[in-house]
Formats: sequence, structure tokens, C-alpha cells
Amino acid sequence: MTTLATTAFDWVRELVYREAAIVLEPGKEYLVEARLTPLARAAGKPSVSVYVDGLRVSRDPREQAKIVDALTTNETSWFRDGAPFRAVAEHIVPEILRSGRPDRVLRIWSAASSSGQEAYTVAMSIQDKVRAAGWRFEILGTDISEEMLTKARAGRYSQLEVNRGLPAPLLVKHFTRKGTEWEVSPELKANIKFQRLNLAAPFPVMPQFDIVLLRNVLIYFDTATKRSILRRVAGTLRPNGCLLLGGAETTLGVDDSWERVLVAGAPVHRPATSIGSKGA
Repeated sequence: MTTLATTAFDWVRELVYREAAIVLEPGKEYLVEARLTPLARAAGKPSVSVYVDGLRVSRDPREQAKIVDALTTNETSWFRDGAPFRAVAEHIVPEILRSGRPDRVLRIWSAASSSGQEAYTVAMSIQDKVRAAGWRFEILGTDISEEMLTKARAGRYSQLEVNRGLPAPLLVKHFTRKGTEWEVSPELKANIKFQRLNLAAPFPVMPQFDIVLLRNVLIYFDTATKRSILRRVAGTLRPNGCLLLGGAETTLGVDDSWERVLVAGAPVHRPATSIGSKGA
């Protein structure tokens, strides 16, 4: 049972929506209290309500940023949901490599990269195929949380974290033991860049991507924000580029300018105007 005051919860809801367009419905008081309790303790406050009340007065931007960071969902694992990574590695990427495109650079965007597992998973899945074809690849991982981006750039994970879905052969191939942690190899890191990006705000200048993974993040936005994000993402895709969403996410009823096709059991979305070939 939560002891969070209604005024404190409402202030946090408004802050998180204003800064990140994340919707916290009534009933999520327990989540806010759980996520903000460490911040309240670090600030020497006896409760989350007292901590938030102080911020309502001080408007300290650093503490407000910590709140947004804390309430950004950072649940992730290696090869999460499986099928999207099989679709990318076994169908979508080989199709692109056969295209004969002169630039021979494959670009992928992990658009809610959290602590980096998704971006590194994609890299491990495609590295050998891309090199064998004489291509190279670049992966951009973005997230709103600076804390998660710092962890992603370091590429260091606990034994518990690597146990969550990372096959042993890939651990041996791509990681080195560092004390009690495992670190991604410099060779794999060299193909990946992480930077801060708020999906709900205008995007910076970006390259054109072959594949965008926007997984398990749209569920936290309202319909208008989802539609805006999807339309801006479409503008970052190369002709016939692919968008992969989370298992509980869809463009249907949000933005009907996308076509959906199943690839190796994974729903793959392409802007309707780009459907010229039969897909992967």
C-alpha cells in the first residue's frame, strides 16, 4: 500500500509527461514510490512525498532529471522475445546485403536502447554475415536516460545480467571477464554509438536507417505521441527500410501509413509507399 500523497503523484505525473511524454495512469502510485524512494533517501528526506514537495518549491533541474530517469522503464535482456532478432539476422539483413547497394554500409537504430543489450544483441547477430559480404555496419543506440547510456557505453554487465538470455558461445566470443563483470569486446563496441534522444521531442539530424528497432516503448505514450513518433521514425528510414516494434505494440489504429508483414514470425513494418518488393 502506498503512502504517496496525491499532490506529489500528480506533480510527478505532470513532470514526466512534460519531459518525456510518458503517461502515468492513476493506480501507478506504487511504481512512483518504489522508483523514487532511493532518490528521497539520497536527498535525506523521510518519504517520497516530502522529497517531491521540496522539489515543487525548488524546481531543481538536476533532481527533476533524476526523477524522469528513475521512471523511464529500463527492463531489457539479451535476445528479448527472440523472433525479431531472427528476422533481422536471417532474413532482413541478408536481403539488404544482396541488394548490391554501392555504399555497402548497413545502418541500424536501436531507438530505446536502455542499458545496451538490444544494440549489442543485434551486433552479435549480424557481424559475421556483414563482414563476409564485404560490408560494414553502424548501430546507433538512443535513450532518454543518461544513466542507462553510461552503462551501455561501458558495455559491462553482471553475471546475473548476462544470464538473462545470452547464449554461452556468444559470451565466450564477444565478452571478457572483468572482476565480477563481463565486458563487451572493443571490436563489437567499435560499431556502436550511444547518444541521448527523447523520442517525444523533435529528432536531431540523423542518417537514413535500414532497420529501426522501436520495441516496448510506444506502450508508454498516448495515441497522439505514438502517431508523431511513428511519422518521424518513417522519415529516418531508407526506401524499403524496416521498423520492428514490441510484441504488444502495433501501428494499427495509430498510423495507417504502415504496412505489416510477418518475417520469421516477427511483425515487420514498412512505410506503405516503400512496399515495392515482397519484403524479406
